[in-house]
Amino acid sequence: MGARKRKAAEARKEAMKKIAFAKLNDTPTSPRKMRLVADMIRGKKIEHALNLLRFSTKEAAGRLEKLLLSAINNWQAKNEGERMEDHNIIVSEIFVDEGRSLKRLRPAPQGRGYRIRKRSNHVTIVLDSLTAREQQTETANQTQSTEQNA
Repeated sequence: MGARKRKAAEARKEAMKKIAFAKLNDTPTSPRKMRLVADMIRGKKIEHALNLLRFSTKEAAGRLEKLLLSAINNWQAKNEGERMEDHNIIVSEIFVDEGRSLKRLRPAPQGRGYRIRKRSNHVTIVLDSLTAREQQTETANQTQSTEQNA
């Protein structure tokens, strides 16, 4: 490995030490169904996201709730001695990638077989804390929305 690549890899490795994330691989749910639930919690505070997942009726919500709890524990492990309430942690990124598909055959008329694709997916959650500037813009947006509703 060359010097530039090594420096870039070390910089990337240092950046990953500060980011709290969790991955869930080969979940036997179609990516489309998982993305519906993932879109619900993207950008939300973790308390609100946990409540959304806990009371959702979708099957994927249970798996995402467990993954979010894992990401929260990873954040606590990287930031020992700090309170989560002081940092206003949000789900900064969540993305669902398509995993491998199991291909099965279903009997069809006249001796044919229809292909069934049993899809799976990979989910990644990244947590981040709101900075002071982002908190100010968020509170300003909330006050504007309440004024419009009134």
